[in-house]
Formats: sequence, C-alpha cells, structure tokens
Amino acid sequence: MAKKSSFPPSPPCIPCRLAAIGAVVLALGGGFIYVGGWLSPTRLSATRIINQFQADAGQHPGFRRNHAKGVCVVGHFDSNGNGAALSSAEVFAPGTTAVIGRFAVPGGNPSARDGSVPVRSMALMLTQSDGQQWRTAMNSTPVFVIHTPAQFYAQLQANQPDPATGKPDPAKVKAFFAANPETKPFLQWVAAHAPSSSLVNASYYSIDAFRFTNAQGQTNAVRWSVVPETAYSPVTPQETSNKDFLSTDLVNRLQQGPQRWHLILTVAAPGDPTDDATIQWPSDRKQIDAGTLVLDHTDPQVDGDCRDVNFDPTILPAGIKPSDDPLLAARSSAYAVSFNRRTREEAQHGVADHKQSSGAAS
Repeated sequence: MAKKSSFPPSPPCIPCRLAAIGAVVLALGGGFIYVGGWLSPTRLSATRIINQFQADAGQHPGFRRNHAKGVCVVGHFDSNGNGAALSSAEVFAPGTTAVIGRFAVPGGNPSARDGSVPVRSMALMLTQSDGQQWRTAMNSTPVFVIHTPAQFYAQLQANQPDPATGKPDPAKVKAFFAANPETKPFLQWVAAHAPSSSLVNASYYSIDAFRFTNAQGQTNAVRWSVVPETAYSPVTPQETSNKDFLSTDLVNRLQQGPQRWHLILTVAAPGDPTDDATIQWPSDRKQIDAGTLVLDHTDPQVDGDCRDVNFDPTILPAGIKPSDDPLLAARSSAYAVSFNRRTREEAQHGVADHKQSSGAAS
C-alpha cells in the first residue's frame, strides 16, 4: 500500500471562506450535473448548465467552459499487475500504457491567477494497445460538494456575479450552503487542508465510484486516487504572487526529471455508498497500489496533444463501468456540450491565433 500524503491542518473558518469556496465549487463541477429532460425546456439539461457556466465566468470563445486554464502533459503508466485482481482491463496487466494528460485550475477564466482557488485538477487519457481508452478527470479533494445535480445547478446560480459588483453575492452563496447540509464534508475538508504548493505534490481523486470486473467475473465498487512521490508542502504567499506559479513550477520540475504518482485503488465494502460523491468511504477500506503514473514533459496547449481531448470520465475500457452515481452521466453530457462549443468557435473564428498570442490554455 502506498503511503498517503500528510496534509497539515489549517484553522477552520468556514463562514469567512464561503465566497472563495463557492468559486471553487463552481469550477470543480465541470459538468457534474443532470442531463435528463432533453425534451422539456423547463427541466435541467447540459446546455442549460453550460449556459450558466458562461453567465458566471463570462464569454471566452474557444476555451473550455471549466478548467479553462491548464497545461498539457505526456507520459505513461507502469502497471505492476496488482490491479488485475479487480479489473480485466489491459491497463492493469503488467506493462506500460501511453498517457496524455492535462493539469488545470478550476474556473472558466483562462487568464485567472493560479492562486485564485485552492483546488488543482488532473485529467488523464490512457490508451491501451487494443485502442480502448480510460479517461478520467480528477480533483485534489476526495469528496464533491453536492449530492444531486439540482443542487449543483442551484449553486451555479448562487455564484452568478452581481452586475453591480462583478462578484457573487456573499449572501446568496451563504444561503445556498445553509440550505444544503450535504455540502458540509466538502467545506470542512477544504477548510482543514491548505492548498498544495505544486501540481506535482498533490493527490488527485476520482471522487465518483466505478465498477471494476476482473477476469473471473467478480465485480467491486472502486474509487481511485493518484498519490505523489513528491512530498506535500503548502503554498506560500510568495509563490502565489506569481500569477502562473503552478505551471511555472511544473515546467521547472519536469526539466529536472519525470514526476511520479502511485495509482491507488480503494475497494468499497458492502453498504458503502456508490451514488453519493459527498461521502468518503472509511479509511480502513482495502487499497491496492496498481502501479506508477510517470509524466515526462509538458506541451503547449494551443497545439499540444491534450488540446482536443474531451476528458469524459465515462469513456472506459472493458473491465471498468460507471457506477450508479448520477453525476457521471451528467459530466459526460456537459463535457460534450463544452467540447462542441469550443471546437466550433475555434473553427469559425480562428480562436487558436488568440490563444497563441495570449499564451492561455484551452
């Protein structure tokens, strides 16, 4: 079992951090929303959610509607074979699988400061030799803020900037959290864990549960995390004074050598919820170190390998399936709406030229 990262606690101050956390939640969601009701304009849909993201973050043609600022990375996954006990997916057989990835900070503003939110995100696409892919989009928090898609949409609405101030109304944000007690685990975790000083010393979590089936036909509910070999350290004010400190640090570290994380598979016990991303499973659950994620170098996002990848977490190889968590189908549809909009904008308006000149991430 891989050693878990140790995070030094900081004094909780939940009320005074609600506005900042509201922005994090807005950004974290990405597409964790409900996609039912396509035939009814009064019901929630991925289009309405993406429209609300744009209302909250502003118009940035050609960019992802969430995680707009990021950097492409390339590497591979070295499987030690241990994961085959849970899944028949080729990626868990002993050997190496190619990886295209993307680090990002949450939010729809491609020019945001890296220190504007305390959460980091990692997305990966692992391509097996048979062509099947495992795509995953992870965050540096082990729980999500809401249980239902309707709650997420309400949170987005609460975070829409007031035209008079250009910022969310703190009273509306506070009221949202007060009306939704399911948000407490997320709020408490963020309040007690200082943000990491680097993209490479943070752990990243699947948050949602998935169903793994092995070669013998045995199925288990699984969540995963990637745990860094680099020791955690909290961010400092000096670091955040650099608008792009996370991407600058990443490039510098990769120039010194590959960066590594261990892929940890956590197995649910009977009764553990698989449809509620706000609830952590107990810490004594079985864990399997399935191998090492190795990232070698970055690529410019304007033409890097990750630019045109939709990191839809329901694109999975045989041996892995989505669980009954309703957020998964919602993420898939919302990601598709965002992808279609930004690629259409690039084709129609030559947004790539703007990205090249601005240096922003797509």
